[in-house]
Parts: sequence; C-alpha cells; structure tokens
Amino acid sequence: MENKVFWFIVGAQHLYGPEALEEVRKHAREMVEILNQSGSLPYAIEFQEELAVSAEAITKLMKEVNYRDEVAGIITWMHTFSPAKMWIRGTSLLQKPLLHLATQYNESIPWATIDMDFMNLNQSAHGDREYGFINARLEKNNKVIAGYWRNESVQREIGEWMDVAVAYNEGFSIKVARFGDNMRDVAVTDGDKIEAQIKFGWTVDYFAVGDLVEVVNAVSEEEVEALFESYRELYEFDYTDYDKETWEYHVKVQARYEIGLRRFLEEGGYTAFSSNFQDLYGLEQLPGLAVQRLMAEGYGFAGEGDWKTAALDRFLKIMSHNQNTGFMEDYTYELSQGHEAILQSHMLEVDPSLANNKPKILVAPLGIGGKADPARLVFDGKSGDGVVVSMADFGTQFKLLINEVSAFEPTVEAPNLPVARVLWEVKPNFQEGVKAWIEAGGGHHTVLSLNVTSDQIITWAKMVDIPYVLIK
Repeated sequence: MENKVFWFIVGAQHLYGPEALEEVRKHAREMVEILNQSGSLPYAIEFQEELAVSAEAITKLMKEVNYRDEVAGIITWMHTFSPAKMWIRGTSLLQKPLLHLATQYNESIPWATIDMDFMNLNQSAHGDREYGFINARLEKNNKVIAGYWRNESVQREIGEWMDVAVAYNEGFSIKVARFGDNMRDVAVTDGDKIEAQIKFGWTVDYFAVGDLVEVVNAVSEEEVEALFESYRELYEFDYTDYDKETWEYHVKVQARYEIGLRRFLEEGGYTAFSSNFQDLYGLEQLPGLAVQRLMAEGYGFAGEGDWKTAALDRFLKIMSHNQNTGFMEDYTYELSQGHEAILQSHMLEVDPSLANNKPKILVAPLGIGGKADPARLVFDGKSGDGVVVSMADFGTQFKLLINEVSAFEPTVEAPNLPVARVLWEVKPNFQEGVKAWIEAGGGHHTVLSLNVTSDQIITWAKMVDIPYVLIK
C-alpha cells in the first residue's frame, strides 16, 4: 500500500480574480507541505494545482481520481465560498472516499488588519456550510474533520481516516479461499457471498480440501527442512512428553502446510482463507502453526469456514498495517466480582501479531476432528485498549458489531492450556457489554485490533452504508 496518495482539492471561485486564486494556491501548497512533513500521516498528500472553481474543473478532477489506482481518496478544503451546485456532477461521479477538512489557513482572526478583502478571501466558515449541504444532499456519507490543520489532533484524525480509505479501496481486492464448507450446524459463519461482493468487494471462492492437498503433497523435503530451521531461530521448542523425532515430524507437517497454503494463495491472488476441522480429508492435521504464520504475514483467516470473518480480518489488517490485529473467538468467562473478563482463543489459530512474549511451538492433541496432534504457536496476548468487531448477516442486511475492550496480560500461568490466550475486559462493563453484544446478535467469531479505533470502523460502515452497533 506504500504508493497510495491522497489528492488535496481546494474549493474557491472566479469572482475574486486571478491574484486571489494564486493566493489560494500559495496557502494550499504550504498546508500540504507541512502536513506531509508532520509525521502524522501514513500516506502522502498531493495538492492539485487546478482549483475547484467550476463544474467542468471539478468533474474532470473526480474522473481522474476514479481512474488512477494510486489515488486512494480526496481531501477537500473550502478556502473560500465555493458555490455547491458546481460540485454536483463531479461529486456524484466520485467512487472513492471523501474527507471534508473544515479548517482555514489562519489560526486566528487578525483583528488589527482585517478588512473586507481578507473576509472575502478567507471564507472557510462560509464555504464549509455550502459544501457540506451538497454532500449531505447527495448522501455521500463522507468524513468531516473540523479544527485547525496544524493541530496534532486534527492531523491524527486525518491519518486515521487515510487508513480507512486505503482499506476501503483494497477491500475490493480481497479474495477469500474457502477450503471446505462451513462447520455443520453453526449459524453465524454463513451468509450472502454475492451481497458481500456487491457491498464490500469481497470475492469468496470454494475449494475442495483435495485441491489444497495436491499442492501440499508437491512440497519438497528440502523446502520443509529449510523452513523448519527458520522456526528454530524464531521460536522456543517445547517437546513436552513427545520424543524429539515424533515432535519434529508433527511440526514439519505444519511447515509443509505453510508452504503449500502460501503457494496456493499466491497463485490464486487470495489474501484471506478459511478451514474447517470437520473437512480435512487428505490432511494429517488441522492446519495450526501454518495458519498462524500466514496470519502474521497479513493474510486474513477464520476457522469453521467463516469467510466473513476471514475477509474482515484481512480488511482490519490493511487498516492497522498488520499491527496487533487478528482473528478471535470467545471461549471462557472470568466472573470473579470486580475482575470480570473474557478469555479469547481458538483451537489453534491465534494471531502471533498479538503476542506479548516469544511464542513457543507446542504439539498437543486437538480433542476434536479425529486427526493427528497438530503443532501450534502458544503465547500470551498483549495489553491495550482496542476494538473487537464482528460481521453479522441478518438475511436482509449485514450489520457490524463493535465493542470497545481493554486487553490485559495474564498474570496467572496456565500450564495445561495448549493454545495461545488473549484476555480482555469489555466496555462499559461486563454485564452491560456482554448483554448488549448478545442482544444485538453478535457472533462468537470476531477480529480484535489494538491499533484500530471504533471511529475508524464506523467511518467504514458509513462508507459502505451498513448499520452498526457500538458498545462502549
């Protein structure tokens, strides 16, 4: 995503003459230069010298934005009054995210020198209302950020919006490979794949497990041995009660899966995938360590055939730059008074991007599925405030469930738990948060991010025009 940029389009009008418009350009150039040097923005801004002073100019700009893949969205600033009727055609054509930056060049009113020339040329307060009306009338669901452009808080908001905008665009490139179908009798993992592609751009393709097995079986022993040696450098080896030869064999099975899965996904252009422990014909183990390693690279994943959460995982990884973000499942409550929390884990596939300590490789029975003992990475999760997000399909519409949480590091050892664990407290408190989640229809498969904010998720929900529930 590094080459993505945002166009800075400035609204004005011809009435004040060419000298005034050159002053507008001068101010805009300076603003863009300082914003780019601030260190607060994850992507660069490019000022468009052609000012938005006519319907023809605006329409031309918007068509060009749609056409250029590197342009992730636009930031508009009304330097002065910009009659909004001339924005209608161009804004209607715009297919990328729009941020209305409600600011002005000067921080304070220059009372000692202010005159009507200054008033006419610096009408952001006037222009923002006119421009805001037409965006609302056109139902653009655009983002509005208000405040002085040099303020760190404003720059931080712009940066957070940029991450959402890039993820929105890249969402149309998300492809999910489903190895097998959904877990039998589970309700929340299914949904309308066609509507998801229309709404979010997510492509979901089914593959028989045998399609993956064929690729896995073609992996050479030399490739497996080389990858296994890299494991030795990255992780602790915990042999528990296994003899070394047996333990290493089980781990090397996962190494073979990792190579095969990566090869399969790369060849098909897939950025997310799902598996199902009930559908593993031809595989010795449920992929565990292999899945965790791929998630750490940025692939989206969810278990039990849950393609919605796999795609959502990939989406939030884009938004968070793959930092502290991963697939989760609610497992067990801690209900001691004043310490209520939820233990998050999964059978195997907990994302190492959330690891607080150096992971160790462990081999242990799975307990379900009837397959050989799989290898997995075991670690404790990080602490920090974040969000947990779930996508629900209610038949007539998708709905986002968002709960603000506070993750914390476990203080008690769990020597008999052979999976990674993440603990968090739900907001506003356990009783209200859990009740609200259940009443709203929130599922047990989620994506946790300690980098993404609820405001960013809501911004995206508005972009794609789906309802959301925020629990905070």
